[in-house]
Amino acid sequence: MKQQRSRNKPAPARHGRFSHWLLQHARAFFSSLGQLYRKPAGGLVSISVIGISLALPAGFYALLENAQRVTSHLDVASHVSLFLSPGIEEERVIALADRLRARADIIEVDVINPEEALAEYKQNSGFAEALDALGRNPLPFVLVVRPQSVPATFPGDSTLLSELNSLPEVDLGQLDWQWAQRLHQIIEVFQRGVLIVAALFAGAVLLVVGNTIRMSVHNRRQEIEVHKLFGATDAFIARPFLYSGMLHGIAGSMLAWLMLEVSMALLQGPVARLADLYGSRFFLATLSAGEVLGLVLIGAGLGLTGSWLSVKRHLRSIDPI
Repeated sequence: MKQQRSRNKPAPARHGRFSHWLLQHARAFFSSLGQLYRKPAGGLVSISVIGISLALPAGFYALLENAQRVTSHLDVASHVSLFLSPGIEEERVIALADRLRARADIIEVDVINPEEALAEYKQNSGFAEALDALGRNPLPFVLVVRPQSVPATFPGDSTLLSELNSLPEVDLGQLDWQWAQRLHQIIEVFQRGVLIVAALFAGAVLLVVGNTIRMSVHNRRQEIEVHKLFGATDAFIARPFLYSGMLHGIAGSMLAWLMLEVSMALLQGPVARLADLYGSRFFLATLSAGEVLGLVLIGAGLGLTGSWLSVKRHLRSIDPI
């Protein structure tokens, strides 16, 4: 029984240390919050700069996400369109389609006759009257070939495309995925650009928070010297400054989200009208709840990192003796 009691004795001590640790952090948190409340002018300037610095890359990210929504339905692994020579007989076209269907590297071959192509072009182009004035159908037979796979390199390197272009019945063959690939490459370039811009603005946030904490340390130098004379550790002194930097980052993130929401709301009307002209129901999507949480965590992390780098450096220079 005595052994059991002796094993249970350390538990209250551990519980007491944990409660004391929580109390220390709560005091540091509310102390930094009080400092921000008592001197709002400097804090608001820093928060505004942080908000703008985070809003720009977040806005670029949101625009890229919307661009990817537009292009997500594009069939990158598309098909080869074979435009046959004018005046070719239909029997020869059908025979060519049958030969291509027999190939192992081709999944399917669709035949589009000139009448079907002309009707579709009249419907989609808006030049129906001009086409009727021609008096004849200028469109050739088209074979839509769906291959087993498409080249990952430039479409001109496709062996299948080269073989199909060499057929005597074919006037022109082209891979219809080339324009989509170019569009995806442009989006990828912008993605890299957004990452670079985000990294630059993250550095700006670190500098802003670091400068804010440096000024705060300078203004409270005498208080810090008194704490050090009474034996306070650097970790104890730095704790309120770390929470102050984190609060600046969180507030800046929320301001960035607010600016982004207002910007998206202002763009929503023109974008909806433009989409309506193309017969689309597209609308701008803002950041999801998870993305907003990620933005807040990034702001908090940058604020905490900037304040830690600044306070670590400047506390070493303060010697009360």
